[in-house]
Amino acid sequence: DSRADGRERGAFAGVEFIERVVASLAVDVGLNRPDFSVEPRRVENKISAVKEIEDIVRPCGLAPAKSKAIHSLSQILLEKHKGKVPDNFEDLEHLPGVGHKTASVIVTQVFGKPAFPVDTHIHRLMHRWKLSNGKSVEQTEQDLKSLFPEAAWKKLHLQIIYFGRAYCTARTHDWKTCPICSKFSSAALQKPLK
Repeated sequence: DSRADGRERGAFAGVEFIERVVASLAVDVGLNRPDFSVEPRRVENKISAVKEIEDIVRPCGLAPAKSKAIHSLSQILLEKHKGKVPDNFEDLEHLPGVGHKTASVIVTQVFGKPAFPVDTHIHRLMHRWKLSNGKSVEQTEQDLKSLFPEAAWKKLHLQIIYFGRAYCTARTHDWKTCPICSKFSSAALQKPLK
């Protein structure tokens, strides 16, 4: 039963979950990765715990705010979810520092449930490639869910991210060198949607 596997996976998903939360708050995850090799342990003193977390997430920037959110999130996971990461949107989105996109990533990548996480990068690419004219990431998510079969969402989400990083970047985009933009380029493709 894949649902049972997912529930069991929740007991071991904590570090991966915290990494995802921190990554969603980081300016540049590739350059600013925190070191999560610290052994998990219970720290009774809240001030000490927040300080330890702050030292770990400092490379990502905004460490004081992130460390408080991670500490609160950890307390809620222990008290309300028996130390396990929830496998549903409602519970995930009620946790500090967890929005819809992060919840989508956890639901699909950790628990294998259908979701199509859309962040600002995917939103930008879908506009550039004329696959969505959504004004928000939520609308773009809905557009993509209607364009692609549910079975493809998990893999496609990652493929779009990796392709965008390699070929269709935000700041130094050259439509002539991007395999998609160059192949399907036209005056209309190079202009933003209205």
